[in-house]
Amino acid sequence: QVQLVESGGGLVQPGASLRLSCAASGRASGNLAMAWFRQAPGKEREYVAAISQSLGWTSGNTYYPDSVKGRFTISRDYAKNTVYLQMNSLKPEDTGVYYCAGRPVGVVFNPGRYDWWGQGTQVTVSS
Repeated sequence: QVQLVESGGGLVQPGASLRLSCAASGRASGNLAMAWFRQAPGKEREYVAAISQSLGWTSGNTYYPDSVKGRFTISRDYAKNTVYLQMNSLKPEDTGVYYCAGRPVGVVFNPGRYDWWGQGTQVTVSS
């Protein structure tokens, strides 16, 4: 069993940055495909970043939708067994509850295919 715990959300102004953390336990996060999703009120959960399992000496391939490409970065810290989401140049439309998720193998963009989820952390971008 894998447990995921997110942290780092908050209220920020447009243009600001935030870094979300997802601490994993029960399995090394490097052995999992991990992703960040967000859900705004009244909207479906959408993926904002994903990273494949570690490949040899690399930390895995990363994936982003066009809406966040160039602004968001997903990364891993093996020592801390933590996955991060660095969010820069935040916009009001980035507001939502952010969830990290994991699955044993292979990045997919459908939230229904992830096995493990964190409890979510609120991000609000507003002036």
